[in-house]
Amino acid sequence: MSAIETQHLTKSYGARRGIRDIELSVNPGEIFGFLGPNGAGKSTTIRVLLGFLKASSGSATILGHDCWKDSTHARQVIGYVSGDIRLYPWLTLDRALKFVGLVRKTDIRPFGLELAERFQLERHVPVGRMSKGNRQKLGLILALAHRPQVAILDEPTSGLDPLMQDVLGECLREMADEGRTVFFSSHTLSEVETLCKRIAIVRDGSIVACEDLDTLRNQAPRIVRITFESAIAASSVQWPDFVRLQQHRKAVCELQINGSAVKFISWAAGQPIVDISVSRPNLETVFRKFYEDRQPGGA
Repeated sequence: MSAIETQHLTKSYGARRGIRDIELSVNPGEIFGFLGPNGAGKSTTIRVLLGFLKASSGSATILGHDCWKDSTHARQVIGYVSGDIRLYPWLTLDRALKFVGLVRKTDIRPFGLELAERFQLERHVPVGRMSKGNRQKLGLILALAHRPQVAILDEPTSGLDPLMQDVLGECLREMADEGRTVFFSSHTLSEVETLCKRIAIVRDGSIVACEDLDTLRNQAPRIVRITFESAIAASSVQWPDFVRLQQHRKAVCELQINGSAVKFISWAAGQPIVDISVSRPNLETVFRKFYEDRQPGGA
């Protein structure tokens, strides 16, 4: 059974576009990346998964529970962090753990305090006196303290410094190792690339890619920077047809190649080159490819 599954999931807002025919299948123990800029449909999809919105058509389930018809049971297995955390200003960590534990009818304090130590969050400081980063830490602790089977995280690192981002990454990997699932929505492409092996890219309310990262990288061009022996040598080179010259300045050329770099390296071995660097395609390159000529709008 999939941890998260949607079939032909559609949500319309009258004349405004929402999402249409969203097809997702996220496995237990997977950290799954969900990418898209503002207005692409990420938030609408998440709200349907959480049972906050009723789909216009199609279906969405969490561990077999229908996200709308059986939302009570679905929410029991979910931990959720919103992209805009809002907490009562009088809440402290201790009060919040007690309050949420009562709502969930389980003692979440032991693991909550363990997380607080890892995130370096003080127990008795109220939200009203917390920095944005500490409020984010509290939201994450409350979402994860009951050890949810599925964590739905919307921009979870907002306000966190790099060290705390690393701590969160460790926590999420531990979840996945235990067979629990993370649905990770973020604008920070580098952290998705670090954490996720598989991603979906949403554009204008529809999924335009759902692939392993390695598959997507192979579709993106590699950036190559070459330094020739002289400016004359750089000017006279005959480029092969699988190369696209991007920039030429004196003895230095920057270009793009598609696919494997092996063929290019073989060609370059016979050229008057003194230095060469070939970068691996990153997620940002792939992401931008899917957003060329993007039309404004969405939800």
